[in-house]
Amino acid sequence: MKEQKIIIKKIKKQSAAGHHGGSWKVAFADFVTALMAFFLVMWLVTMVSPEKRARIAAYYKHFSLFDQSGSSFMEDNSEIMKESGGESSKVPQEFGESNSDIMSKEDLREMLKREIEAKLADVKDQIIVDMFEGGVRIQMVDKEGNPLFALGSANLSSNAKKILNVIAENVKGIENKVSIEGHTDAISYSSNKYTNWELSTDRASAARRELENNGLNPDRLSRVAGYAATEPFVKDNPNDPKNRRISIILMYPSNKPVQEMK
Repeated sequence: MKEQKIIIKKIKKQSAAGHHGGSWKVAFADFVTALMAFFLVMWLVTMVSPEKRARIAAYYKHFSLFDQSGSSFMEDNSEIMKESGGESSKVPQEFGESNSDIMSKEDLREMLKREIEAKLADVKDQIIVDMFEGGVRIQMVDKEGNPLFALGSANLSSNAKKILNVIAENVKGIENKVSIEGHTDAISYSSNKYTNWELSTDRASAARRELENNGLNPDRLSRVAGYAATEPFVKDNPNDPKNRRISIILMYPSNKPVQEMK
């Protein structure tokens, strides 16, 4: 009887999905989804107005999961808790309709500076934003060759209107009281019937009307006044063009008279 040969066949099994499998498709889909979400968020941020962006930033700056769980930056609360030296202090509601309406002086100043840099680059050297004990002050100053008002009148220049428009857009959404002051240089008029007192007051009123035309609530106004040349910006040169200016003051609790510029 002949010896039978035993033949062994080795069969290699191949994956139906190919050499690398299908896991890369899942990873790629996750990446595309995350990328779409990122661009959607960026687009939504650009569509939000500057004052609302400032409110959102202020909300998250002071947000606490344990103190404000379930609240929203759009909700109407009777008071806001702010961090101060490790303790919480209440800010009176009269300065805002909700938590989001109350910004710290530092946040407000930085927000205004960013908007001025972005939208008023050509005249930013004529806008000064600073803080004092009672609030935030925005000063629009004259410049040789680029005045805010026509000579000896309260007629606003096109640049002055542009500046006031940007200021109004950024402060009309908050509820701080507003004071508007007009200032002139020391050059006097030959006639006593219309002096720098009347001129500075008329210019402050013109700025008020322009702010109101751009959305500022008139109920927020606490003072509109002219100071003539009694508070010069450049103290050692009373005739300097920078002394001709408009000051817009956003007031905060425990206001005290505006301190002299140093």
